[in-house]
Amino acid sequence: MIDKLSPQARSDLMARVKNKDTGPELLVRRIAHGLGFRFRLHGNDLPGRPDLVFRRWRRVIFVHGCFWHRHDCGRATTPRTNTEFWERKFSRNVARDKAALEALDAMGWSTLTIWECQTKDGQQLACRLNDFLKDDPAP
Repeated sequence: MIDKLSPQARSDLMARVKNKDTGPELLVRRIAHGLGFRFRLHGNDLPGRPDLVFRRWRRVIFVHGCFWHRHDCGRATTPRTNTEFWERKFSRNVARDKAALEALDAMGWSTLTIWECQTKDGQQLACRLNDFLKDDPAP
Protein backbone atom coordinates (compact mmCIF):
# COMPACT_ATOMS: atom_id res chain seq x y z
CA MET A 1 0.00 0.00 0.00
CA ILE A 2 1.30 3.43 -0.93
CA ASP A 3 1.38 6.22 1.62
CA LYS A 4 -1.26 8.85 0.86
CA LEU A 5 1.00 11.63 2.12
CA SER A 6 4.15 12.95 0.54
CA PRO A 7 7.39 12.27 2.44
CA GLN A 8 7.52 15.91 3.60
CA ALA A 9 3.86 15.89 4.71
CA ARG A 10 4.43 12.60 6.59
CA SER A 11 7.54 14.07 8.24
CA ASP A 12 5.61 17.20 9.27
CA LEU A 13 2.80 15.06 10.69
CA MET A 14 5.16 12.87 12.70
CA ALA A 15 7.04 15.92 14.00
CA ARG A 16 3.81 17.06 15.68
CA VAL A 17 3.56 13.89 17.78
CA LYS A 18 4.36 14.94 21.33
CA ASN A 19 6.57 12.96 23.69
CA LYS A 20 6.11 15.22 26.74
CA ASP A 21 3.11 16.97 28.24
CA THR A 22 0.60 14.71 26.51
CA GLY A 23 -3.04 14.69 27.59
CA PRO A 24 -2.75 11.43 29.57
CA GLU A 25 0.46 12.62 31.24
CA LEU A 26 -1.13 15.95 32.23
CA LEU A 27 -4.09 14.08 33.72
CA VAL A 28 -1.83 11.80 35.78
CA ARG A 29 0.12 14.83 36.99
CA ARG A 30 -3.06 16.70 37.93
CA ILE A 31 -4.43 13.71 39.88
CA ALA A 32 -1.12 13.02 41.68
CA HIS A 33 -0.84 16.67 42.65
CA GLY A 34 -4.45 16.71 43.80
CA LEU A 35 -3.72 13.73 46.05
CA GLY A 36 -1.02 15.82 47.73
CA PHE A 37 2.05 14.23 46.13
CA ARG A 38 4.87 16.41 44.85
CA PHE A 39 7.13 15.23 42.08
CA ARG A 40 9.69 16.19 39.48
CA LEU A 41 9.13 15.81 35.76
CA HIS A 42 11.07 13.78 33.22
CA GLY A 43 13.93 12.45 35.35
CA ASN A 44 16.78 12.95 32.91
CA ASP A 45 19.23 11.31 35.32
CA LEU A 46 17.21 8.09 35.54
CA PRO A 47 16.97 5.27 32.98
CA GLY A 48 14.08 5.76 30.60
CA ARG A 49 13.47 9.35 31.73
CA PRO A 50 10.34 8.63 33.79
CA ASP A 51 7.46 11.07 33.37
CA LEU A 52 6.97 11.60 37.12
CA VAL A 53 9.71 11.14 39.71
CA PHE A 54 8.97 10.90 43.44
CA ARG A 55 12.50 11.01 44.82
CA ARG A 56 11.54 10.91 48.49
CA TRP A 57 9.87 7.54 47.97
CA ARG A 58 12.18 6.30 45.19
CA ARG A 59 9.19 5.78 42.93
CA VAL A 60 8.64 6.68 39.31
CA ILE A 61 5.69 6.66 36.96
CA PHE A 62 5.77 6.19 33.22
CA VAL A 63 2.74 7.31 31.20
CA HIS A 64 2.84 5.34 27.96
CA GLY A 65 0.84 5.72 24.79
CA CYS A 66 -0.72 2.41 23.82
CA PHE A 67 0.26 2.79 20.15
CA TRP A 68 3.93 3.67 20.63
CA HIS A 69 4.69 1.33 23.51
CA ARG A 70 2.51 -1.58 22.30
CA HIS A 71 -0.11 -2.12 24.97
CA ASP A 72 -2.41 -5.06 24.28
CA CYS A 73 -5.62 -3.05 24.50
CA GLY A 74 -6.45 -2.80 20.81
CA ARG A 75 -5.00 0.68 20.31
CA ALA A 76 -1.64 -0.82 19.36
CA THR A 77 -2.40 -1.17 15.69
CA THR A 78 0.36 -1.46 13.11
CA PRO A 79 0.27 0.87 10.10
CA ARG A 80 -0.36 -0.91 6.82
CA THR A 81 2.39 0.92 4.99
CA ASN A 82 6.08 0.31 5.63
CA THR A 83 5.27 -2.44 8.14
CA GLU A 84 8.87 -3.65 8.46
CA PHE A 85 9.97 -0.20 9.61
CA TRP A 86 7.15 0.01 12.14
CA GLU A 87 7.74 -3.48 13.52
CA ARG A 88 11.43 -2.66 14.07
CA LYS A 89 10.55 0.67 15.67
CA PHE A 90 7.97 -0.85 17.99
CA SER A 91 10.23 -3.72 19.04
CA ARG A 92 13.02 -1.23 19.85
CA ASN A 93 10.56 0.83 21.93
CA VAL A 94 9.44 -2.23 23.88
CA ALA A 95 13.03 -3.40 24.44
CA ARG A 96 14.07 0.08 25.59
CA ASP A 97 11.13 0.24 28.02
CA LYS A 98 11.99 -3.19 29.43
CA ALA A 99 15.66 -2.26 29.87
CA ALA A 100 14.72 0.98 31.66
CA LEU A 101 12.39 -0.86 34.07
CA GLU A 102 15.06 -3.46 34.83
CA ALA A 103 17.71 -0.77 35.42
CA LEU A 104 15.42 1.17 37.74
CA ASP A 105 14.59 -2.00 39.65
CA ALA A 106 18.30 -2.75 40.04
CA MET A 107 18.78 0.77 41.42
CA GLY A 108 16.07 0.19 44.03
CA TRP A 109 13.32 2.28 42.44
CA SER A 110 9.67 1.16 42.30
CA THR A 111 7.96 1.74 38.97
CA LEU A 112 4.41 2.09 37.75
CA THR A 113 3.41 2.16 34.10
CA ILE A 114 0.13 3.84 33.30
CA TRP A 115 -1.20 3.23 29.82
CA GLU A 116 -3.08 5.84 27.85
CA CYS A 117 -6.24 3.72 27.84
CA GLN A 118 -6.15 3.50 31.65
CA THR A 119 -6.53 7.27 32.03
CA LYS A 120 -10.17 7.28 30.92
CA ASP A 121 -11.52 6.57 34.42
CA GLY A 122 -10.13 9.33 36.64
CA GLN A 123 -11.44 7.86 39.89
CA GLN A 124 -9.90 4.46 39.26
CA LEU A 125 -6.65 6.14 38.22
CA ALA A 126 -6.60 8.19 41.44
CA CYS A 127 -7.01 5.01 43.51
CA ARG A 128 -4.22 3.32 41.60
CA LEU A 129 -1.86 6.28 42.05
CA ASN A 130 -2.70 6.57 45.73
CA ASP A 131 -2.10 2.84 46.30
CA PHE A 132 1.24 2.95 44.49
CA LEU A 133 2.51 6.08 46.20
CA LYS A 134 1.30 5.33 49.74
CA ASP A 135 2.29 1.67 49.72
CA ASP A 136 5.13 1.38 52.26
CA PRO A 137 6.99 4.57 51.29
CA ALA A 138 10.72 4.60 51.95
CA PRO A 139 11.92 7.01 54.65
